[in-house]
Amino acid sequence: MKDPQTLTLDPPPSFTLFPSLNLHQKPITFHQISTLLITFFAYAAFHASRKPPSIVKSILGPDPDHPNPNSPQPGWPPFNSSTGTHHLGELDLAFLSAYSIGMYIAGHVGDRIDLRVFLTIGMIGSGVFTVLFGLGFWFDVHLLGYFVVVQVCCGVFQSVGWPCVVAVMGNWFGKGKRGLIMGVWNSHTSVGNIVGSVVASSVLGFGWGWAFLLPGVLILVVSVIVFLFLVVNPETIGLELPGEDDEEEETGLVKNSEGTALVELQKVEPEEDDDDEQVVESSSTAIGFLEAWRLPGVAPFAFCLFFSKLVAYTFLYWLPFYIRHTAVAGVHLSHKTAGILSTVFDIGGVVGGILAGYISDIIDARAVTSIIFLTLSIPALVVYRLYGSISMFSNIFLMFLSGLLVNGPYALITTAVAADLGTQSSIKGNSRALATVSAIIDGTGSVGAALGPLLAGYISTRGWNSVFFMLILSLSFAGLLLVRVVRNEIKEKVNEGKWLWFSGIVH
Repeated sequence: MKDPQTLTLDPPPSFTLFPSLNLHQKPITFHQISTLLITFFAYAAFHASRKPPSIVKSILGPDPDHPNPNSPQPGWPPFNSSTGTHHLGELDLAFLSAYSIGMYIAGHVGDRIDLRVFLTIGMIGSGVFTVLFGLGFWFDVHLLGYFVVVQVCCGVFQSVGWPCVVAVMGNWFGKGKRGLIMGVWNSHTSVGNIVGSVVASSVLGFGWGWAFLLPGVLILVVSVIVFLFLVVNPETIGLELPGEDDEEEETGLVKNSEGTALVELQKVEPEEDDDDEQVVESSSTAIGFLEAWRLPGVAPFAFCLFFSKLVAYTFLYWLPFYIRHTAVAGVHLSHKTAGILSTVFDIGGVVGGILAGYISDIIDARAVTSIIFLTLSIPALVVYRLYGSISMFSNIFLMFLSGLLVNGPYALITTAVAADLGTQSSIKGNSRALATVSAIIDGTGSVGAALGPLLAGYISTRGWNSVFFMLILSLSFAGLLLVRVVRNEIKEKVNEGKWLWFSGIVH
């Protein structure tokens, strides 16, 4: 029986099914690009299947402009009653609570089994339950419990995705340009939202069930590609990242015939005639959950993401509803137009994620970059709420700017920061901490993501100014949680001879 702490991975089935491709002969750059594209489309598919609930909210829920509240309401029972927005918020809570709890478990499991198989299982489950939600339309289901159970199950399977794709990317890409690479890669979130919004909005005329059916089928199709082609790490196919040899000489990594790290040798000074080397605990040992929490920087970034993701997911789940029920230049937009227009926020998110990653690479300071974006996002939301409805141009521009600033730190923390913290020197580059650390950070953020849409569902009945106040307060807390990390980051740069103009501030 194999040591449970030693994980040996097999190449994906494509190496056997398509031998003519000679994939093992390709340079490592080919595999890095392939991994980036496969994980990109995999997580884009996750988010595309996550978007339909926000698109159909304005169809399922009550119409606040309906002339006679005592007459039959448009919408879909039980969501079209006076408490319909509460029920819609509860659906979001059901999904995101299961997602956040499942994230912690998924990260723990992901460091211990084949990530390719685990990711495939998560995608198949997500697709099946997304389709089941849509089937409620054709089978005329009006039970709140049915939709809640489907959302809980979908949330559990969706939680598998993030720890897996971050861990795989961390295995294939070093730290040098990680911010930029992962900033570009993390646009999968916004791309998935855009695809999900456009697809779901385009088929609303045929019935809201189609908004769930098509994204559900999409993720099932992509899961086949992941299972056949995804290579979890270079060692799986006998490759090494550039510079790996030097690191192995310094740390004493010993690998088996398949390239999988087994043990770490630590040389000790000989005592008299003792020239033997001491074998210490395997570097392939998966890091413990509580141990990962104690790693430097993990807790502050995790709780920062709690508030940052609360804001991002409130927009994700409620922005189309907000646009639909807020007149732009005195005109109320259609369900379809509101859904498509909401993609502007995600387009801004693509630019924000890339920009935040690029800036953080240049200044080599993730926390400083994050707090700058968080600080600027506060006035951006204020201006969007006050002036976004004046004209279509102001709405689009201010929505784009808000998406850029809100999603910038969210994207940076969930990708480059999580990968940095999961491979920091205090754990000697143990790659098997990646899934656990990324799950802790994004899992904590997902608790905030669950809370935000729920609160928005209740608070929106008092007016949207109250919702925006909640979002601004959350961004303020997110920035405050990084103050100490930012201060330490600046001190480190000053001590290294960089950023000397900050020396008067930190000393």
